[in-house]
Amino acid sequence: MTLRRRLRRLLRGGPARSDNGADRWVVVDVESSGLDPERDRLIAVGAIAIHWTHAGARAPSIAIGDSFEAVLRQPESAVDKHNILVHGVGVGAQRGGLDPHAALAAFEAWSDGAPLLAFHAPFDQRLLARAAREVLGHTLENEWLDLAPLAGVLWPDVPARSLDDWIHHFGLLCLARHLAIADALVTAELFLRLYPALETEVGAGPGFRKLKRLAAQRRWLP
Repeated sequence: MTLRRRLRRLLRGGPARSDNGADRWVVVDVESSGLDPERDRLIAVGAIAIHWTHAGARAPSIAIGDSFEAVLRQPESAVDKHNILVHGVGVGAQRGGLDPHAALAAFEAWSDGAPLLAFHAPFDQRLLARAAREVLGHTLENEWLDLAPLAGVLWPDVPARSLDDWIHHFGLLCLARHLAIADALVTAELFLRLYPALETEVGAGPGFRKLKRLAAQRRWLP
């Protein structure tokens, strides 16, 4: 845990916990103007928290009331009507969104250094890092976990690669694909479906870095 986060927790009167045993994780999804995280713009962020309960063995649950959603206001010249079918954020929503600095500062405060989970996380991570660096002057400190390789390690016989494939495999329902908060929610539901197999591999309770090591095994699988 970095000094900044330790000070933040101490000033709030809370304990300075390690990321590996954090009681709150965050599942995040972003919408962007394109598929290049080094060039395209961040348009929206949706996120929902997973809380680790203490009833008997520690287990994860989705905290619907602990969520975040923001559309970032886009410059008039940057609004591309042709991309709306991709990210689903209309012209009016883009022009009337939150000030980017306020939106990203709010997300940083809300996430509060919690571990971040996403499906194909490197894209979300790089896009958010670039946006935060340009707008806030620094990148976010959170650690990241990619659920895509983790699902592949746990269910190697399932011919699924995309989030849609896993949604179909587990029979999940997404209220609106490519709406950031809806995608974050269904990704959180996917994590809960994976958790019983995770318990078998790494034991009960939060073990973020153990899961990262498990996900890294995917590169060695055929």
